[in-house]
Amino acid sequence: MRRLFAAIGLCMTVFCTAQITVMSYNVENFFYPETDSINPDIEYTKNGSRHWSYTRYLRKTEQIARVIANSVENGCPAMVALNEVEDVRCLQDLCRKMPHYPYRIVHYDSHDHRGIDVALLYDTTRCRLLNARVVTPVARTRDLLYAALETAEKDTLHVIACHLPSQLSGAVSRARRDTVKTAIRQMTDSLWTLSEKSKIIVCGDMNMAPEEDLLPLKNLMVGLKAGTHKYRGIWTCLDQFYVSEALLPRAEVQIVDAPWLQEEDVKYLGTRPRRTFVGFKYNRNGFSDHLPVLLRLKAD
Repeated sequence: MRRLFAAIGLCMTVFCTAQITVMSYNVENFFYPETDSINPDIEYTKNGSRHWSYTRYLRKTEQIARVIANSVENGCPAMVALNEVEDVRCLQDLCRKMPHYPYRIVHYDSHDHRGIDVALLYDTTRCRLLNARVVTPVARTRDLLYAALETAEKDTLHVIACHLPSQLSGAVSRARRDTVKTAIRQMTDSLWTLSEKSKIIVCGDMNMAPEEDLLPLKNLMVGLKAGTHKYRGIWTCLDQFYVSEALLPRAEVQIVDAPWLQEEDVKYLGTRPRRTFVGFKYNRNGFSDHLPVLLRLKAD
């Protein structure tokens, strides 16, 4: 695993002169309305159970673009880590919906059993991609996406975007999740071998309440009372950011909980994320069953 990162040219600059914002967002079933060549889906097609037409797909794309474009004052996040994206066509269409923001795409097809992947967008005016690759710790699930990016201030950030297996299968799920976490630790250990001051960000849908389970990385969501996902009336912060010690003094997180991203929760009271489908009932004004999270790296 250490050889995986040996060729990365590190440009470690201690001071950063501008704030960098990173978004992590599970966009919930962002499927292209045609079957995927690697994991053909039927549900999200015109004749599938969701009746997933191009009209509905394009509306979903517009809604995701709206979230990204309105999450940061006076601009968009410098990086956007996305969960539950079917393939690169979805990402290309998403970028076309944001023509004023020069995003480029980091994406690899995984062999997840549902055909959903992890992806990263980065603003080419504020970041330069140095290296990117994937690690597949568990078969038939989402890959870990690694990207090293140099900011305009010559600061190198190492981003590991992930979407851990769910907890639905009991002991089997726990074993798969532990395997993924072990792979993340191996990746971060490799980076620290290259430099003790490596600036590392791990983000994504962890499919569990926040824990300090990737030490010495610090989970910034531990202790937050708010959540990003609501299940049977209970909010949980499934979407999380971890950072290394080198970034900790500059890091702050925010759940994007704007009212227009939510709707009334008639059954359990309060509000819930405004999603594209409630059961099989389509909502054209929906976004996702998750709220996005922002990581702000303040200027030194």
